[in-house]
Amino acid sequence: MTATVTFRPTPSRRLVGELERGATRRREPRRGEPRSLRHLGPNWFAAVMGTVIVANAAATLPLRFPGLRGAATVVWVLAAVLLVALTVAFVVHWVRYPENSRGHWDHPVMAQFYGAPPMALLTVGAGTLLLGRDLIGLDAALTVDWVLWSVGTALGLMTAFAIPYRMFTHHHIEPDAAFGGWLMPVVPPMVSAGMGALLVPHLPEGQPRLTMILLCLAMFGLSLIAAMVTITMIWSRLVHYRIPHAGMVPTLWIVLGPLGQSVTAAGLLANAGPSALPDLYAKGLTVFSVIFGVVTWGFAMLWLALAAAVTVKTARAGELKFNLTWWGFTFPLGTCITGSTVLYGHTGADIFAVAAVTLYAGLVAAWAVVATRTIRGVLTGPLLRPTPATA
Repeated sequence: MTATVTFRPTPSRRLVGELERGATRRREPRRGEPRSLRHLGPNWFAAVMGTVIVANAAATLPLRFPGLRGAATVVWVLAAVLLVALTVAFVVHWVRYPENSRGHWDHPVMAQFYGAPPMALLTVGAGTLLLGRDLIGLDAALTVDWVLWSVGTALGLMTAFAIPYRMFTHHHIEPDAAFGGWLMPVVPPMVSAGMGALLVPHLPEGQPRLTMILLCLAMFGLSLIAAMVTITMIWSRLVHYRIPHAGMVPTLWIVLGPLGQSVTAAGLLANAGPSALPDLYAKGLTVFSVIFGVVTWGFAMLWLALAAAVTVKTARAGELKFNLTWWGFTFPLGTCITGSTVLYGHTGADIFAVAAVTLYAGLVAAWAVVATRTIRGVLTGPLLRPTPATA
């Protein structure tokens, strides 16, 4: 790869193919070499995120009914197994195909999705504490969650710094280049903030809890401001250059991720506040979480409507073909559910309970479709097979 990569933002078929499969270099496979791992990119971890959010959202859903927690636990187990499998495969990919791995890191689109692995670690860790403790016990669940949160947070802080830095210094970015994927590297610290709030009550009282909640608040601010700057650029891109290539339309849904997750994180940090902060600040954090949460939730609903309208328009034109970016329909929507749930817990307003349950029904439907299409694509389709355009 050259020192500077020029990215023109209305993706060609080849560029979309690279995003979908992760192929970045043209090389003939050696005899006996498995073709599948050559096309494994960090974007595959979005499947873990999109699966585990189905479980985590169900764990606190306002509407409870028999079998819900059991089903959610099964989905969490599925996500955990998928995380382990993808992590092993990803390590093997780095060892066996270092040129492809370097290509992913240098690619101005694929590099953005290095934010997916840390978010997968963080959300599976939270699911372990919320659901997995029913199977392995609280002590073991806490140990697993601490490990996954620590590793995911470290990796997330790295992507939040390294990917924007490379955009500033390595890539030549055109004026109309902004797309939803730009949010992927800066959102992990927000996920760390929300998932870290669940761990605060399990720390010793005093400085450990205070340090943890302040660290989470700092990561909340880090991610929030970076995300808002990025969302502004995405809005500007849509206004000035219209909607992106059909293959990139699902990435519009990624904008819901930092919006819904920030509402969730603010609410969870407010819940943890009384155990870690002086009474005045704990009450202030609760007030902030409600005001900030309602305001941000309102904009999230606007973006949800806009993203849905663009998606329907693209689908009606017959241009919305399946690819891995469809996982963008799942996790970001799930964060709006968890955000609605914490707002319901703090306000008691039925509108948030209705929203959470309604959006959850949509999430389950979206996950079922995307998961089925992904499995079909792995078994019989092109997701893990090279094509003449991308091999």
